[in-house]
Amino acid sequence: MTTYKHLLVPVDESPMSYAAAEQALSLAKDLNCPVTIMSVIAVDPFVGVDFYKVAPAITDYFMQAEQNAQNRLAEIQQSFSREGISVDTKIIRGVAASEGIVQIANEIGADLIIMGSHGRTGVKKMMLGSVAQNVLTQSPVPVLIVKV
Repeated sequence: MTTYKHLLVPVDESPMSYAAAEQALSLAKDLNCPVTIMSVIAVDPFVGVDFYKVAPAITDYFMQAEQNAQNRLAEIQQSFSREGISVDTKIIRGVAASEGIVQIANEIGADLIIMGSHGRTGVKKMMLGSVAQNVLTQSPVPVLIVKV
């Protein structure tokens, strides 16, 4: 069995992210390994819009997204710290979620990514894409998908 030495847990506001964080906490305790928890603040919602017409809305969106990500990461970080797990947090900005996750995994030398999946299928998956699917295909390290 492979012994993992550094876990990466990408999170957003979804319940699936929190379920993935719980799985990562359990695994990190068993393996006594450090964890990096991360969020991506992507530009996706604004691709193709006229910047000058919506600049205040974009600024507000990014400021709120940044604050939400910081709060979420701090909350999850506390739960890991309470259990004696070494934990770091990262926020990456301005890239697609899957690209940011793979980038951070490479940067920190993660050897396992644990993430939630919305479990979309069919047309919903086709129209909305799947961050988990993209990470699975792009990641050079194993990916554990947690579904609720």
